Amino acid sequence: MEQSRRLFGPGSFYKSALAIAVPIMLQQMIQSLVSLVDNFMVAGLGDVSMSGVNVAGQILFVFMVFLNTVCMTGGIFMTQFFGAGDREGMGQAFRFKVVMGLAAFVPYFLITIVFPRAVMSLMLIGNTQADLILNEAVKYMHIMLLMGIPYTISVCIATSLRDMGQVKIPLYVTMAAMLTNAVLNWILIYGHFGFPRMGVRGAAYATVIARAFEFILFIVVYSRLKPAFMIRMADFFKINGRLFRETLKKGALILFCEMVWVFSETITTAVYNGRGGADVVSGMAAGFSIANLLFVAFGGIYSATGVILGKSLGAGTLEKARTEKTWLLSGAAVFGLFVMLFGFGTTLIVPVVYGRLSASAVKICRDMVMLIAILMPFWLYMNTQQAIARAGGDTAMGFYVDGLLTLFVMIPMVLLLGKYTLIGPVMMYACVKIIDLMKVVIFHFWLKRERWLKNLTTVA
Repeated sequence: MEQSRRLFGPGSFYKSALAIAVPIMLQQMIQSLVSLVDNFMVAGLGDVSMSGVNVAGQILFVFMVFLNTVCMTGGIFMTQFFGAGDREGMGQAFRFKVVMGLAAFVPYFLITIVFPRAVMSLMLIGNTQADLILNEAVKYMHIMLLMGIPYTISVCIATSLRDMGQVKIPLYVTMAAMLTNAVLNWILIYGHFGFPRMGVRGAAYATVIARAFEFILFIVVYSRLKPAFMIRMADFFKINGRLFRETLKKGALILFCEMVWVFSETITTAVYNGRGGADVVSGMAAGFSIANLLFVAFGGIYSATGVILGKSLGAGTLEKARTEKTWLLSGAAVFGLFVMLFGFGTTLIVPVVYGRLSASAVKICRDMVMLIAILMPFWLYMNTQQAIARAGGDTAMGFYVDGLLTLFVMIPMVLLLGKYTLIGPVMMYACVKIIDLMKVVIFHFWLKRERWLKNLTTVA
């Protein structure tokens, strides 16, 4: 009982948490650095080209969030079945990820091929250079269709390995794929080694080839490692209907929460994109590219929390899980302060990486990075609260608090600020994100009700 009242856990606990979190953060850091290099190379083509890639990236962002939500939902059950040593249950969780992940590819296909310009134009309403930006965005989007299915399978395998605590293999595969992406960007965007100068098309082809390479590596890993969640192709459709429906039920609440968040981010982007020309779009995009170096902390903390608590809950050691919850939240609070300081330091690279953008775009980028750094401690703590709830299958917390506050408070606030004020894009973003502080407080009292403290392996 004395241990359960301690605010911080022993060093060995945080060491085991970091053993899971750090490789995931390194993996995402590498992806962010490559994305930063991509942006640096595309920025050399000018504000319009970078803006076009950013607008197309919003479509990719929605698809990736949908896919990650599917894998996040399957991961709730994957970690608990792993804790219980149930290989059949793990296989069912993997089936869920693949089936629902491939279903997510259908709307992505329609948007990238059938009506990309019409959809992306919604994010440039009021922008003075919308037509020029859309021309570049459509070039990029048509090619990015090709990465859909390989990327889907790769994410399903990578997240399942992480759910088991095997975090180094996805790290190594990502390093190889991202290095390939960076080299191909340099070759194809500007036309080196005899290749034609392809501009934004070169950036798209580099990404598609790198994702295909990543897919091949994960298939080799899957075939040779034979992880506990592995299923034979002949048994792929042997789906436990009851478990699938239960997973889908919990996933629907997570999906609602995540899609509302994506919707709010898209609307916010569309509103601030209308605050000027290509300098606003490229400046905000550059700011988020650097901020991605900070956002890597989310994936690491979320996965570590899910694996640690999921394993304890699946094994039925509920008192241990209750203690670990307190230790994880305290650790996240301290870690968030270090991430904030690191964020302040990243502003020094803004003029180096984005010096070829306009002065206005560079200023917007720097201001945006500073704002996000200040918000990181709150966001990391809130992210850990969400991970705790979902580790025990309590997806209602995100639905009622995060989803509904975003839908009925944040989005109307964005629209009102856009219509009745002349504040700049960075200040607008700051105003709407104040709502996240309310969420942290509400999440605190919700978690005290301990609806998350459940063993879900009995569902199967």
